[in-house]
Amino acid sequence: MTIQKKAFYRQGPDHRRGQAVDFVDIRRRFDFRSIELGRWVTAAERERAALLFYDALCDLMQILRGPEPLISLRGTLGLQYGTGGRPGVSAHYDPTQRTFALAKNAGPGSIAHEWFHALDHYLADKVFSDVPAGMFASSAWLKDATPVVHPLNDRFLRCLQAVLLAPDGKEASDLFRCSAAMDRRLGVVYYSRPEELCARAFEAFVQDSAIKNHFLVKGTLQSEEAKAGLYPRGLQRDSVNSTFADYFSALGSALKKASS
Repeated sequence: MTIQKKAFYRQGPDHRRGQAVDFVDIRRRFDFRSIELGRWVTAAERERAALLFYDALCDLMQILRGPEPLISLRGTLGLQYGTGGRPGVSAHYDPTQRTFALAKNAGPGSIAHEWFHALDHYLADKVFSDVPAGMFASSAWLKDATPVVHPLNDRFLRCLQAVLLAPDGKEASDLFRCSAAMDRRLGVVYYSRPEELCARAFEAFVQDSAIKNHFLVKGTLQSEEAKAGLYPRGLQRDSVNSTFADYFSALGSALKKASS
């Protein structure tokens, strides 16, 4: 079912106040570096997608308690819809292009996951002093890269620890163990990669917020992946949500102060 026909559950503020928006409005508001639309995206699909993206990005901004530059990562992030995809993949983040892409017929719930990949990549050389190009901050942390001392970085590192480590700070987290078990079952190394663990943990944080938007995120509670332990559960979920809330509250305040 295409994005044009599918209705997505949403419970949140009225960002548009009944006004129509398009991708030009999205780029202007959030200052994305670029927005590209595929040649096979029809006018009706483009119109419908713009409304969904606009509401989802505004919802994400409110959940993170930050300003518009946070969403576009200070104008460095590109957005693609219906172009630049990969066979069999509904959404992906390309670190070589710093671009987030959704296929035209992408399933709902991909934005939060892929946006966090973009943030994770953007922060790598800001949180750590010795990371190679293209590495995610979460991967750099696992490889014992040297942190850059800063209060915001300290908060972000606590987020990574809540995702990847048990409460004792020494053993692997339940999320990691379940993800590694799934990888062994499938004969791959995917679910247990630090950037994937952190992106799924971020999805859970976003879905647990008061604002609900299934085009932004869904599936962290009742999906087959959730039942397999591929999203944080129980006390770990509480810890992950708490550390993410603390980090984004501080980050949002700093960005708003910088732009005032």
